[in-house]
Amino acid sequence: MGLGAILVSSFLVGLSGAMMPGGLLIVNINETIKRGLLGGVLAITGHALTELLVVIGLSLGLGSFLGRPAIVGTIAIIGGALLAWMAVGTAKTSRVAELAITDGSGASHDDAPASNRFGSLTAGVLATISNPYWILWWTSVGATYVAMTMDQGSAALCAFYIGHIASDYSWYFLISLALVTGKRLISQRVYRGLLLVGSIFLGILAVYFIWSGANLLINL
Repeated sequence: MGLGAILVSSFLVGLSGAMMPGGLLIVNINETIKRGLLGGVLAITGHALTELLVVIGLSLGLGSFLGRPAIVGTIAIIGGALLAWMAVGTAKTSRVAELAITDGSGASHDDAPASNRFGSLTAGVLATISNPYWILWWTSVGATYVAMTMDQGSAALCAFYIGHIASDYSWYFLISLALVTGKRLISQRVYRGLLLVGSIFLGILAVYFIWSGANLLINL
């Protein structure tokens, strides 16, 4: 494939994954509501930086190691535990959460403390690494893309990465923008309900991931 084909195909494949609900969506919504548009963008930036490290690792041969069933099973259990921790924390927060956005522009968040901005980045990283299916995707489809583009040089590898993260930024930016511009429609009750529903969803995923990981390890 040429550079254009790699860019477009990685964007479309990445978009199909980005549109699926998951922990990163919950984090993006939460950070956007708490800190404005910048919070949502920073959360996705944490995700993108994590994927950059994965692409570098795969290009150095990490894919064959992570593809082992024992490693995948262990990652699934650890990821499920992280999801469970996030679910409990989100459920607790939903009881007392307060809307931080008070105007339509989101400008009041531009002077947010650096620690808050770093927190949004960290939240994006944690939401990423706590999803075992993200690891499974990168050790299968992602690893294949990296191997294919590596044969064509660093420019092709960069095209794959740019196309992939462009899909994440495009989708989640639209979600953040919709929340910021329509936030006057989000009441305190709706906000807390959103967090509670998200915590339940994360809890269900946690149970499923732990169960799947345990099955992989048992069947070795």
